[in-house]
Amino acid sequence: MLYSKLFGKTKKTVNQQFESKNHELLTKGGFIDQVSSGIYSLLPLGKKVLSHIENVIRQEMEAIGGQEISMPLLQPKINWQKTNRWSTVDILFKTKSQYGQEYVIAPTHEEIVTPLAKKYIESYRDLPLYLYHITPKFRDEPRPKSGILRGKEFGMKDLYSFHADKKDFEIFYQKVIEAYLKIFNRVGLKEIKITEASGGSFSKKLSHEFNVITPAGEVDLFYCSFCSFAQNQEIATLKEGELCPRCRKGRMIKGKAIEVGNIFDLNTRFSDSFDLFCVDNQGEKKPVYMGCYGIGTTRLLGAIVEVYHDDKGIIWPENIAPYQVHLLGLDQQDKIVNQNCQKVYQQLIKKKIAVLFDDRQEISAGQKFSDADLIGIPHRLVVSKRTGEKIEYKRRDQKESKLLTLEEIIKLCHQG
Repeated sequence: MLYSKLFGKTKKTVNQQFESKNHELLTKGGFIDQVSSGIYSLLPLGKKVLSHIENVIRQEMEAIGGQEISMPLLQPKINWQKTNRWSTVDILFKTKSQYGQEYVIAPTHEEIVTPLAKKYIESYRDLPLYLYHITPKFRDEPRPKSGILRGKEFGMKDLYSFHADKKDFEIFYQKVIEAYLKIFNRVGLKEIKITEASGGSFSKKLSHEFNVITPAGEVDLFYCSFCSFAQNQEIATLKEGELCPRCRKGRMIKGKAIEVGNIFDLNTRFSDSFDLFCVDNQGEKKPVYMGCYGIGTTRLLGAIVEVYHDDKGIIWPENIAPYQVHLLGLDQQDKIVNQNCQKVYQQLIKKKIAVLFDDRQEISAGQKFSDADLIGIPHRLVVSKRTGEKIEYKRRDQKESKLLTLEEIIKLCHQG
C-alpha cells in the first residue's frame, strides 16, 4: 500500500481531549475517528488490525468445534419479553418502527440464538452444539470512556454452547478457557489474569473474566505475582501480600486491569424461557444447558495499544499489525534511489510480505520517521542515498538499526 494513497493520515495536532492512551495514539496514528461520545469509525489501518484479531479468534473458535453464523442486530421485543429482560436491562437501545413494532438493537444475542437452536435441536444426538459470530453490539453506556475500551457501539465475538447435561458443559467451559488463553497469547497479551466475578445483567451465576494488567485499567484486582489467579476487588477474599491460594508460590498484588473477555454459565436460564429441550437416550425430555463466551474485539484492540506503546507511538505485536513492513523512501528525487525503493517494494509484495510504502516526496525524513514510530508497524526499512545497495533495517521495539540486503530482510520477515 502506498502511504500517499492511504485514507487516514497521521495527525500530530488534534483539537480534542483524549480519554486514554489508546484514544490518543489510535486517533493520531490514523486508525480511528471519533464520531461522537462512545462512537467511532475504523479507518483502513484500524480495520486491518481488527481483521487480524478476528482471524485469530476464528481459528481458535473453530479449533474447539465452533461454527460461525451471523445473527441480526435488530431483535423483536417479544423475544426480550420472554426472557423478562425488556424492562430489567438498563443498557438497552430500543427503537420503534413507523408501523408500531418495537425492537432492541442488539447488546447480546441469547434472545436470538436460543430460539434459533431450538429449531434444530431435538435429541441428545444433536448436542453438543457450538455457535459463534463476530458482530457489532450496542449498549446505552451512561459514561462512555477510555476511547474504544468502553463505547456505545463496539465489536464482539459471542460463542454460545448447548449441552445435554451439566457435565458436558463443564468440560467445554474449560476448553474455552484454554482457547481464550491461546487467543490472547497470539495477539501479544502474554500475562492474562483469570478472575472470578459476578455475571451481572446477563447471568446470576459466577462468571470468569480475562483481564490484562495495566495502569490504564478500569477494573481493580488482587492478582498473583506468579500464576494467572486473580479476584475482582468487589468479591475478593484475599488481601495484598497474602500467599496465592492456587499456586502457593506467588503473593497477591493489588492493581488495575482491562477486561478483554468473559465467560458465563447460563445453565438453563434461556432454554427454559424458550422451551428448549432435548430427548435423552432413555426417551425422556431434558433441559438444554447453555454457556456464553465473549471477547470484545474492539476493546481488545484498544487494550493492546495500552500495553504496547512508548513515548513515540504504538508498538504492534507481529500477528496483528496492519502491515509487516513500513518502507520509508528518502531522497526519492534521486533516480537511482527511487528505482531502489520501487524494487524493494515490488519484491516484498512478490514475497507476500504486507508492506506500507511511505512514498511521499514532499515530506521530510524526520516526519517520515516520526510517522513510522507513531503507526508502530514491526519492521521499518529505509532506502536512501546513504544506504546504497543495502537497506537500513530496524524493529519498532528495538533502538538499534543495521544495514541488510533485501534477501536478509525477506528472511527476517518470514521468520516473524
